[in-house]
Amino acid sequence: MQIAGSSVLITGASGGLGQAMARELAGRGARLALSGRRGDVLEQVAGELGARAIAADLADRAEVERLALAAGEVDILIANAGLPAAGRLESFTAEQRDRALEVNLRAPVALAHALLGGMLERGRGHLLFMSSIAGKTTVPGNPLYHATKYGLRGFAAALRQDLHGSGVGVSCVFPGFIRDAGIFAQSGARLPPGTGTRSPQDVARAVATAVERDRGEVDVAALPQRAGALIAAVSPELAAAFVRRAGGPRIAREMDRALRDKR
Repeated sequence: MQIAGSSVLITGASGGLGQAMARELAGRGARLALSGRRGDVLEQVAGELGARAIAADLADRAEVERLALAAGEVDILIANAGLPAAGRLESFTAEQRDRALEVNLRAPVALAHALLGGMLERGRGHLLFMSSIAGKTTVPGNPLYHATKYGLRGFAAALRQDLHGSGVGVSCVFPGFIRDAGIFAQSGARLPPGTGTRSPQDVARAVATAVERDRGEVDVAALPQRAGALIAAVSPELAAAFVRRAGGPRIAREMDRALRDKR
């Protein structure tokens, strides 16, 4: 899929990772429509990049429908918006639980459903879903977040099978611990020595590569996290035991405390 000249919708574009993606794709010649909840930030980024700004709260199903209509003809969807959903299940209210599921999982599916018909008619397009390394392996204290990120991985993989040969590609990107922007950076959680991080620009470049080369899955994580995901695919119990010994419960508690007001 050629990015230059293509119309691209990026959700979660008022956040740091979304902004990095917007700048990367704008630099490659994309025509951008940027969506997010923080209208003032969104307008500033859109003005800088010559993009359209469409403020929307993806927890509201009517807003998701409005966004799809307002975006118009979209060649590339970057479904990046997401909530931290950090914390044990019993610590969530029913409203908080449903909001996490709506924003992180239902909204990307609904946007793909709304935009796919036009892509198929034109015989070209790309749907990219921002999962997480948390969509391949688990840590304590994040069941809702893991549920949504595993769900995006399964949805993207199955949709890619359905669309094979149609001209519409599907990708899923799996960031690990990202410094300077995103959920982990906002939490201020301390990592064990040697864990490693990647940058927002690494994520943005991975997104562009996934679209241009029609990559099904792309990890953007330091080596220890990628290795952990591989072990989890073969032996989930072994991977879970390692995470517990490496400080996973402490990191989860720190993220829960720091991000509880973002549910």
